[in-house]
Amino acid sequence: MQTVTQSGSTIDDRVVFLREFLKYPLQIASITPSSRFLVRRIVDLAEIRSARVVVELGAGTGGTTRGILDAMAPDARLLTVEINPRFCALLRRIEDNRLDVHCGSAHELRDSLAQFGLLAPDVVISGIPFSTIDRMAGTLILEVISSVLAPGGRFVAYQWSKQVHDLSRPLLGPARVEVELFNIPPMRLYRWQKHAVAPALAEERMQAPARIC
Repeated sequence: MQTVTQSGSTIDDRVVFLREFLKYPLQIASITPSSRFLVRRIVDLAEIRSARVVVELGAGTGGTTRGILDAMAPDARLLTVEINPRFCALLRRIEDNRLDVHCGSAHELRDSLAQFGLLAPDVVISGIPFSTIDRMAGTLILEVISSVLAPGGRFVAYQWSKQVHDLSRPLLGPARVEVELFNIPPMRLYRWQKHAVAPALAEERMQAPARIC
């Protein structure tokens, strides 16, 4: 019988997580899965209960995934994208017909949505450590997120570094920022809401002189 921790993960999951962190520290960037406090904060900040299509990038062993599923509507869908094959195997053990698992890169998000027949997501949640991946690679991932997110949709990233905020600002504008101290390590949470016009373009339009017909 497996012991389930307060975060919703099992002891075996935590062992796998630690082993994979030791092998790929830059890819995972944390020694333990998200705490239940962080998961609750993510779910509330992303307004999961009102979403019909949710995407989770960097799902890990599935603790946050389970928290999202618990909060989702019965007819909603969740696509998780995880690059680590060991983590993908754990995610596929979660018995919920609302869950689709794509084992691959976040760069493939557009193709993944098409593969599972999903519409533009209302929410994208990311645990990808933008501070430890190449800046150009991080920018490309954020461009994909911005392009696929439905108008009015929310993008929530939980990070210990502010690099994701710097990279996302030209695409989505300034973020709402919160901090969750009850996690190892403590995490910043960033939330953006997509507008119909990109922030940089909207600002350009506001500054442009009016045309007189």
